[in-house]
Amino acid sequence: MPIDLTQLIKAYDVRGTVPDQFNPQVARAIGAAFARVVVLPEATTTGGEASARPSVAVGRDMRDSGPELVDAFAEGLADAGVDVLRIGLCSTDGLYYASGALDVPGAMFTASHNPAVYNGIKLCRAGARPVGQDSGLVAVRELAQEYLDGELPAPVADRGEITDRDMLADYASFLRSLVDLRGIRPLKVVIDAGNGMGGLTAPAVLGAAAGLEELPLDVVPLYFELDGTFPNHEANPLDPKNLLDLQAAVVEHDADLGLAFDGDADRCFVIDEHGDPVSPSAITALVGLREVEREKAAGRVPTIIHNLITSRAVPDFMTAAGAKVVRTRVGHSFIKAQMADNDAVFGGEHSAHYYFRDFFFADTGMLAAMHVLAALGGQEHPLSALGEVYEPYTASGEINSQVDDVPAARARVVQAYVTEEGAGPVVVDELDGLTVSHWDAHPQWWFNLRASNTEPLLRLNVEAADEDIMEKVRDDVLSLVRATENES
Repeated sequence: MPIDLTQLIKAYDVRGTVPDQFNPQVARAIGAAFARVVVLPEATTTGGEASARPSVAVGRDMRDSGPELVDAFAEGLADAGVDVLRIGLCSTDGLYYASGALDVPGAMFTASHNPAVYNGIKLCRAGARPVGQDSGLVAVRELAQEYLDGELPAPVADRGEITDRDMLADYASFLRSLVDLRGIRPLKVVIDAGNGMGGLTAPAVLGAAAGLEELPLDVVPLYFELDGTFPNHEANPLDPKNLLDLQAAVVEHDADLGLAFDGDADRCFVIDEHGDPVSPSAITALVGLREVEREKAAGRVPTIIHNLITSRAVPDFMTAAGAKVVRTRVGHSFIKAQMADNDAVFGGEHSAHYYFRDFFFADTGMLAAMHVLAALGGQEHPLSALGEVYEPYTASGEINSQVDDVPAARARVVQAYVTEEGAGPVVVDELDGLTVSHWDAHPQWWFNLRASNTEPLLRLNVEAADEDIMEKVRDDVLSLVRATENES
């Protein structure tokens, strides 16, 4: 049965089920296409002539399907005349480090937080620059589809070489050079790796597993064993049920905080000493202010990126601190591009992706965690007190509604909040979905309604200055979105 790559390669990355959507044959075709669309065109000197044989760094997470997919992808690259540096097991930000430090394109084989049957690839250009729907991913998909429907090109005469290199210690040393934790007060931290790559990177960066000196951290590990079947819980901290073990352990061990990583450890979620989650928006504000002050101390005007679903507290704090703020749509490839275009020092998303100029404008959950540890350990207040400062408003979190007719549901919301007489003084924009804001009037509230790229879902996020208003707006919008379903 022919494979349709439009079901595998979407807006941000490659992701699908193994082996029906994603298998070695598909991986080899994608590798061959990536070589010709991204790698070889970039491999030129400043004079415009072909340089020495180009290279690509390739890493993978702990999923059982990873090794054979990596090998097939590497063969597709090598056949096109590209050298392949396999860096083995790593986090996604570990692959971004390799791409940035070596200045070569990269490919990370992971399906992030998805169940074990999934795998995928996150692709990047040299320097960890994004490859998304607007930056080459569509062309990669189209060429790979041609190869699957026909045949792969014959190997070139100067075929690439495939070699292996462990870069974990280099990655750990680099992160430690960005945030110095040696002088903080002693902290006890529970870390839930969810059987994902945090179980490899946390001991290397925050402990002595990579040969670095001990830090004043007492780490309590949860589920550090690498296991792509996720035997304890899904490695998806966005789902509250996957935080329950961490929350209980923080309280049980009387810890100062808890950290939870997703499967490929590029996202980090934070739990305070009471076992309560600290919102990613609060973390964005906390880390953002640290980066703003550092930029200002160096005599530079800082720029901070945030997506349109983060709390209004983020631009409030950043603007008050003297930063320029840029609001962007949701999605890591879009934010990475905005980070580079604006030379932004830091960016944050509601999904707990955090981006740093010092980390090649890419996202790294571990570096964000280190900033939180530095901020907490550099003063005497508990994390709950810090979190409260950066969460002045109340938010609904992302609520998904499965609807039969997405355009009709959206139209009902537009009719009620935008076009209906008496809807009130709202500001509307469609940067990413529908955002309706009543923030410049009273009571203060805003919501965003976005359609899923992959499912018949509408995603709702609501924020207000107080909880009663948030709940009212949330319930009113949901009743409109789900009107047909409620009536049936």
